[in-house]
Amino acid sequence: MAQTQEKYDIVIVGAGPVGILLSLCMSRWGYKVKHIDNRPVPTATGRADGIQPRSTEILRNLGLKRQIMAYKPAKVYDVAFWDPLPGEQGIHRTGSWPSCPRFIDTRYPFTTLVHQGKIERVFLDEIEKAGTTVERPWTITGFKNDGLDETYPVEVQLKCLDTNVIQTVRSKYLFSGEGARSFVRQQLGIQIHHKDPISYVWGVMDGVVRTNFPDIETKCTIHSDAGSIMVIPREDNMVRLYVQIASSSDPDFNPRKTATAEEVQEVAKKILKPYWVEWDRVEWYSVYPIGQGISEKYTLDERVFMGGDACHTHSPKAGQGMNTAFHDALNMAWKLHAVESGLADRSILSTYETERKDIAETLLNFDAKYASLFSKRRPTAGEVGSASHATVASGGEEEDEFVKTFKSSCEFTSGYGVAYKPNIFNWDSSHPAKSSLFEVPGVRLAAGRAFTPSTVTRLADANFVHLEQEVPANGAFRIFIFAGKQEKTKKAITDLAANLEKERSFLSVYRRPDIADVSFFERHQPHSKLFTLCLVYAAQKNQVDMEAVPQILRDYHHHIYADDIPDVRVPNAKFAAHEKLGFDPEKGGVVVCRPDSHVACTVQLVEGSGTADALNAYFNAFSTKPLGQDQQQSRL
Repeated sequence: MAQTQEKYDIVIVGAGPVGILLSLCMSRWGYKVKHIDNRPVPTATGRADGIQPRSTEILRNLGLKRQIMAYKPAKVYDVAFWDPLPGEQGIHRTGSWPSCPRFIDTRYPFTTLVHQGKIERVFLDEIEKAGTTVERPWTITGFKNDGLDETYPVEVQLKCLDTNVIQTVRSKYLFSGEGARSFVRQQLGIQIHHKDPISYVWGVMDGVVRTNFPDIETKCTIHSDAGSIMVIPREDNMVRLYVQIASSSDPDFNPRKTATAEEVQEVAKKILKPYWVEWDRVEWYSVYPIGQGISEKYTLDERVFMGGDACHTHSPKAGQGMNTAFHDALNMAWKLHAVESGLADRSILSTYETERKDIAETLLNFDAKYASLFSKRRPTAGEVGSASHATVASGGEEEDEFVKTFKSSCEFTSGYGVAYKPNIFNWDSSHPAKSSLFEVPGVRLAAGRAFTPSTVTRLADANFVHLEQEVPANGAFRIFIFAGKQEKTKKAITDLAANLEKERSFLSVYRRPDIADVSFFERHQPHSKLFTLCLVYAAQKNQVDMEAVPQILRDYHHHIYADDIPDVRVPNAKFAAHEKLGFDPEKGGVVVCRPDSHVACTVQLVEGSGTADALNAYFNAFSTKPLGQDQQQSRL
């Protein structure tokens, strides 16, 4: 029996946001994926709909942004705040603020709103192109990590809900993206810890409305004497309304309290007075209780993992559910790839839970604050106005608690506030590294945070390109060499290249086995499937002497750039990318980014072997093979 069981690298249960992103990455990166979902068809309407700026960046890095934007989603640049007038005169606008203020450096300062079904469709098409099909309607009925097969230690029982056929497979990993009612989590006996005893019952309705309410096409938070409502614009002339139906602080609270669509419409009409609203049609309507919950563990054995709503639930106000799921999935994917490709020691899988659970804790704390900010504290228009100006970010005194909360919450909701703490992958000044070259003095990149957007000229074709998007999400570490002025750093770059060619450098030890047959047109991984190098000179594009660039770096001919594009954020800079990120154009420096584009460490660029030694030391911390030149000085 055991011999006939099909074997997979990973079994993924659930085709919501966390499952589809993980499935896409693993399928594209060459893994055998079994992916099931218990719904007979993908999401048709409703569910999650907000893609935050950092998630848009991730989707672009996966090559999916264009397809999602083809649905002509609504884009929310601004949030309007409405409050009641005295004497039951209805509501009036008390202020507005940018949903992603200027102090956040992003190319996408808006929330993209398109329903989950359309987002799923884009992912499912790409998953199929990568050789995996989501099988429906299948469910999981049992699993155990019995270790009977050392390579495929997890046995998984699956059942087709149409035919009742049962299938048993073996897998290296099992991942639950099943949502809040996760069978896997229940079977493991992992508890959900409820952070906030208050839970809410929400009604949510998508529909096409006619109204004279002036802000129907922007995001609004509306408080009135008749209750509170949230308005979110959608694609195809639709609007989503969130209405709080009940709270556990109500004297007669019932978590199963419900309301019909018509009742919610009547409440909305009362809240929006003196404006009128009529529905042409309702596309989707749901009532659901929301409690703030977080899973005590994300895994017990680093073979069976969970992510997305199986691990954390919170209110829809902040628009974070799908976005947090995307981050969970990308974090899981690149770490599984690092282990299974032979780069990283299996022990690094523990960082999935530590990094992502910490972010979920931050999210839940923020969500509670956000909910109370909206429900209790009503800022004046003046406060809102001062918070929305970038001047608040640069120097000066902080105005008050609301402005601080607003700033930190905007950064967090945008996704750019995700900051992973120091660990084996994220080295800041607290890391006990032997090399003194870690941490470039004056650098404005923080280990654990997303790499800052920069625009440069690609020398191969003179295109203006976005440096943070130049390496696609391919599971490889990205090493950005800010080479400064060529005449000043020529020897340092030559020495770095010579040391990268040594037998025991990270680039040589993890050389592609098929390196002799690599296509001339391979842009990103000519030497190793685990690293991509990018070289940025502080120069005009015609001033870079390509003949002086060492051959090992010239092999990345699509990743050599001139830093000659102005940036409005550093208006006086001659070399904007270097100077915005805090690199001295006379000296340069190196940034290592993880495969999810979060900064891992920065290293000074120096003559001799020091820079390469530091890079080897970084990768050696989790490598399965010894790196560095201690034993052997041979060349390629």
